[in-house]
Amino acid sequence: MIHILLTGSSRGIGAAIAEALDRPDIRVIGHGTASGIPADFAQPGAPQALWTEALDRLDGRIDVLINNAGVFEANPVDRPHDEWVADWERTMRINLTASAELCRLAVAHFQQRAGGKGGRIVNIASRAAYRGDSPAHWHYAASKAGMVAMTKSIARGYAAQNILAFAICPGFTMTGMAEDYLESRGGDKLLADIPLGRVAQPEEVAIAARFLALEAPPSMTGGVIDVNGASYVR
Repeated sequence: MIHILLTGSSRGIGAAIAEALDRPDIRVIGHGTASGIPADFAQPGAPQALWTEALDRLDGRIDVLINNAGVFEANPVDRPHDEWVADWERTMRINLTASAELCRLAVAHFQQRAGGKGGRIVNIASRAAYRGDSPAHWHYAASKAGMVAMTKSIARGYAAQNILAFAICPGFTMTGMAEDYLESRGGDKLLADIPLGRVAQPEEVAIAARFLALEAPPSMTGGVIDVNGASYVR
């Protein structure tokens, strides 16, 4: 039985990942769902409390951490300075710092496992980590770039202990959040920038997450999978 902690599982990509992992040989503890564990990542103590509760529900063992929770909120640079800084810090805390806390707790947990079994971390980042985002979303792009750098650092630092780390960088994905943004940016013009001609479906990102969580060979550690319709090709 594989034990997985999945953050941000209540909707969109997170809900699709939870569905993709719905197998008899997997136990998933979600976050933010009716059957999961509530945790407001804007609050500093929330990630550790989530980890502790998930570990208890999973009988003291977590094999895979999937960091998916995040926010995508506009923060135009012409706002009052204090408001702009406050929203920058909110996005960093939710998207990056909370993920970092959970990664740290996961690494420590994996190091303590008998027999060098290690564990896996899958971080859901964004295309914005590489190509940036709009002038109103500096903070979002920076937070996701941080997730990618953190993933690579974990992979390099702990591979010898069989602790593997991967990231996924979706482009626009058809969640409610993406639909609102597409409409606000003039959907047809934005879609013209995607050679595939459409945004990704949550299920497509979920397939990649399931592969990394369960099947990706160890030599892939540190790898980043793009799911963006060739709108950004590295």
